[in-house]
Amino acid sequence: MRKIRTALIGCGKVGQTHALALSQLAESEFVAVCDAQLGRAQAFAEQYHVQAFDSVPEMLRAANVEAVTICTPHPLHEQPCLQAAAAGAHVLIEKPLAASLEACDRMIAAAAKNNVQLAVISQRRLFEPVQRMKAAIDAGKIGRPILGTFAMFSWRDQAYYESDPWRGKWSTEGGGVLVNQSPHQLDLLQWLMGEIDEVSGYWANLNHPYIEVEDTATAMIRFKSGALGSIVTSLSQRPGINTKVHIHGSNGASVGVQTDTGASFVAGMTSITEPPLNDVWTIPGEEHLLADFITADRAHFAQIDATQYYHRLQIQDFLQAVRDNRRPLVTGEEGRIVVAMFTAIYRSNELQRPVKFRL
Repeated sequence: MRKIRTALIGCGKVGQTHALALSQLAESEFVAVCDAQLGRAQAFAEQYHVQAFDSVPEMLRAANVEAVTICTPHPLHEQPCLQAAAAGAHVLIEKPLAASLEACDRMIAAAAKNNVQLAVISQRRLFEPVQRMKAAIDAGKIGRPILGTFAMFSWRDQAYYESDPWRGKWSTEGGGVLVNQSPHQLDLLQWLMGEIDEVSGYWANLNHPYIEVEDTATAMIRFKSGALGSIVTSLSQRPGINTKVHIHGSNGASVGVQTDTGASFVAGMTSITEPPLNDVWTIPGEEHLLADFITADRAHFAQIDATQYYHRLQIQDFLQAVRDNRRPLVTGEEGRIVVAMFTAIYRSNELQRPVKFRL
């Protein structure tokens, strides 16, 4: 099997997760890293025995790179993506795809123009409990999805925001809990529920006076199917409670997942210590399976490093998609939906009214 020459752009905390996968996957020949701070790139390069660069175009040219993963802060995703696409390199980007819809559109257009793959990380789709929910919904076991909820009650302290100078500022983070901590579950909600028609939302900074951006947001969604949805997402509950996505069906059955326990995982700062689990399963005739699901998922969790495992699976899928010329698990267009979701919530708060969801 021919290996794909891969490189990492952005040698920060989550970059370690990507670098480890790129260095270990059979599909990858990890050849280079790039960071605006050459010293950080050199530290990665020494660890993974690759070349170090502080210029993306130079790295793409000198290392003959075929595919990159981008792990810079999200407002800085666009430029390296455009440079990689122009050089004919396929692109996988950490969530969210970008901080603005305009940036998303330029990135998607560049990928299409240069005939390269553009994908975005949303590894929680690969959680076994989430896969189980998706299969049940697609099989019609809950009837039609009629109500979807996403609730996150998490925590970030001042040390977290001080760990990187770009965190907590509109100009360098692009937003707060909606942009940084919520994209995974926003993605799950729309993936499981379907196309969105209208959004009404509010945001606030309730107990983090040392940051500019929101620590809490709420929203209501009307889906094109007529289904409804709700979002409550917050970093204001010390030390963190849980994060859940629940889908309720027209036949009265419900399926749900607790994706995170306590405060949500912080790449490079914490590890995942509790497994994701189905916490609701009321499909007729299958109610008794919930205990079996929990037992199986706890046993699987004990055998893996969940901090790395699901990222690795999605990075592997991306490289296989490049090799096989097929759609990756989460395309750039799907990543754009998440950006459109948090953009609509911000816009609704600004206008103090519901807004139509337009892609």
